[in-house]
Amino acid sequence: MHFPQAPGQDPRAIPGPPAYNYQPPPVPSSGFRVPLNENSAFPAQHSPFSYDADGVSPIFIGSAIFPNSVHPCKIVPALDPKCMVPYGGREHHHRGRYDLLPFDPNTMELVRTSHGQIPSGRRPVEGGYEEDGTKLYHGIATVSGVRVPGKTAPHLGGCNVSFAGGEHIIHQDYEILCWRY
Repeated sequence: MHFPQAPGQDPRAIPGPPAYNYQPPPVPSSGFRVPLNENSAFPAQHSPFSYDADGVSPIFIGSAIFPNSVHPCKIVPALDPKCMVPYGGREHHHRGRYDLLPFDPNTMELVRTSHGQIPSGRRPVEGGYEEDGTKLYHGIATVSGVRVPGKTAPHLGGCNVSFAGGEHIIHQDYEILCWRY
């Protein structure tokens, strides 16, 4: 049996699989995260976002998982527990599941904002949601000279961060984590 060959094609060649135009999956609106809990060994390969008041304890960006909500938070591996959430005027020690969001300056950027506003033309990194489903975003505010990750959204009117046992609400001149274009 003879099959027609393309000009210049070796008749003994075994045809390979068809060419595919592979496209990697898009980054989720909340980014690629590392799931952790209070008993997890902290992954050493990630660079810290900032450092705590002692100047040596690294701080990371995260989201604390609750039964009916997810709240952006700070993660400090030197503390026990490692995950701290600003809520109800206090710094809550979260002992359940939380996710580390590795900060990637190639795909993410911090954009100045105030009063819960999402900067025009920017797409914030989703950090979680309230019990009613309202979205929460990762915000960064400076308290006592320390850049602290927390949560922001239009309904909050600012950036809420946990620091030194309390919840600090910064209304002006903080940053929101956005996807870089």
